[in-house]
Amino acid sequence: MWVSGNQVDLLESGTAYFPALRMAIDAARHEVYMQTYIYADDVTGRDIMQALMAAAQRGVSVRVLVDGFGSRDLSAAWVAEIRQAGVEWLVFRPERLRFALRRYRLRRMHRKIVSVDGAIAFVGGINVIDDMDTPNQIPPRYDYAVRVRGAVVVQIARDVARLWSMVAWMHGQAVHGRHLDAPVVRIGQDNVAYLVRDNFRHRRDIEEAYLSAIANATEQVLIANAYFLPGVRFRHALIAAAGRGVRVVLLLQGRVEYRLLHYATRAWYDELLAAGVEICEYHHGFLHAKVAVIDGHWATVGSSNIDPFSLLLAREANVLVSSARFAGELHQSLQAAIARGGCWVLADSWRKRPWYQRALSDLAMFFVRSLMGLVGYAQKW
Repeated sequence: MWVSGNQVDLLESGTAYFPALRMAIDAARHEVYMQTYIYADDVTGRDIMQALMAAAQRGVSVRVLVDGFGSRDLSAAWVAEIRQAGVEWLVFRPERLRFALRRYRLRRMHRKIVSVDGAIAFVGGINVIDDMDTPNQIPPRYDYAVRVRGAVVVQIARDVARLWSMVAWMHGQAVHGRHLDAPVVRIGQDNVAYLVRDNFRHRRDIEEAYLSAIANATEQVLIANAYFLPGVRFRHALIAAAGRGVRVVLLLQGRVEYRLLHYATRAWYDELLAAGVEICEYHHGFLHAKVAVIDGHWATVGSSNIDPFSLLLAREANVLVSSARFAGELHQSLQAAIARGGCWVLADSWRKRPWYQRALSDLAMFFVRSLMGLVGYAQKW
C-alpha cells in the first residue's frame, strides 16, 4: 500500500490551491484529468475553465468529470462553451428528478482529484469554487489539498483515467485516445498511500486506514472534519484511544451550514466527552477540512468526511502520508486554526445545556439514521 519516493506539499485553502493548480494546468503537455464534486460558475470556476480551455486548444487531452448533484446548477450554455473549446466533459449520475428520493441519489462522486501528465496530482477536499464567496460565513473556506509528485502519482493517474472510462462507457461514449502511462519517477522522501472508497472492491479502505492508525496511536490523534458523524466502530476506536492515555482532539464545524448534519453531529458529544475525547468547534469561518495527524508522523488529507455518506456511499479519495515533516506542517496548521477560531466544548457545561437542544440533536440523528435505513446501513450507526 505504501509507496516510497514522493514529495507531498500541503496547500491550505483555495488561496494556496488554485494558483498551484492553475500553474500545473498551464504547464500541461499531454493530459489533464479533473474530477470534482462541485464545479461552480464563479470567479474561480471561470479562471480554471480558461486554463482548461487553453490547454485543450494547444492539443492537451482535457477530461473533466463532475458530480450530477454537486454541480447541478451549471447551465447548459456554460458546459457547451467549454466543450466547444475541446474539453471533454462528463457528469457522474446526472440529476433528472430533483424531488424524487431514490437510494442511488445518495451515491455521489465526492472526490476532488486532478492529474496532470501522469507526473503531478492534486488530492484533497477543495471543490472548484470561489473560497471567498461564503454567505453568512467569514471567508475563506478552511480546507486542505495536497500536491503530490513522485512514484505514487502513476497509481493516482491510472485510477482517475479508469473512472473516466467507466463513466464514459455508462454514457455510451467511446474513449478517444489512450491514457498516458508515465514512467515511475521517485522524488522526495515521503511515503504515500493512495486510497479510494467505492462500492466495489474498496468499500471500507479509508475507514479501515483511520481505524488502524487510531488503534496504534500512542501519543495524539488530531482530526479536523467538516461533517463528523462517526459510526459505532469509529466512536469506539476514539474512546479506546483516549482510555489508554492518548490525547484525542476533534476540530469540528461550529457554525451551522447544514442544520441536519450540524445537530446530528452533536448527538455524540456526551459519549465522547465523557470518555476523555476533547472537542473544539471552529467558529472563525466555514470549516470544510477532512484531515488528520496521528503521533506526529501519520497524516491524511482527502475528500472523505467521517460520516455515513462518505464512508459508506460516496466515491472518495484520500492520501495517507508517512512523513514527520509533512505531519508536522499539517499539525502546526491545525493548531493555528484552533488558536484562530476554535472554541473548546467543556464536558460540564455541555451536560447542563437546555433540554430542547438535546432533543434537537436526537431528532436530527433520527433523521440521519432513517436516511441510512434506506440504503441498509442504519445498524452501523
